[in-house]
Parts: sequence; C-alpha cells; structure tokens
Amino acid sequence: MNHSIHSADRGTHLKIVVVALVAGILVTGFGIAARTNADLSQTAQSTHVIKAGKPVAVTSAGTSEIR
Repeated sequence: MNHSIHSADRGTHLKIVVVALVAGILVTGFGIAARTNADLSQTAQSTHVIKAGKPVAVTSAGTSEIR
C-alpha cells in the first residue's frame, strides 16, 4: 500500500477515481431527491404573497441623551 499519491501505482489511482466518482453520484442523487420532495409539498396555492404597507418615517428623536 502506498501512502503517497506521487509514488502510487496505476491501481491506486484507479481506486481513487472510482471512489470519487461514486461519492459524486451519491451526493448528486441525494440533492436531486431532496429537491424533488420540496417541490411536491409546495404548490402555487400554498405560497403567501407579502405586499408592502404604508411608508414609515424613522427618526432618531426618540432616543435619550446622557449629559
């Protein structure tokens, strides 16, 4: 077993590529599955629209002064 990537043989490089490919496929599959479940539970009728209200003026006159 080689402990350095520089001195690794062809078989070790192949194992690293295969493990990375399998991990990438698993992460992608998990992401797609999680995204599809979110879309099914949220329909266009259940979304809430927030509309802007009246404008508000914010001033600093309400603060107390320490002398």
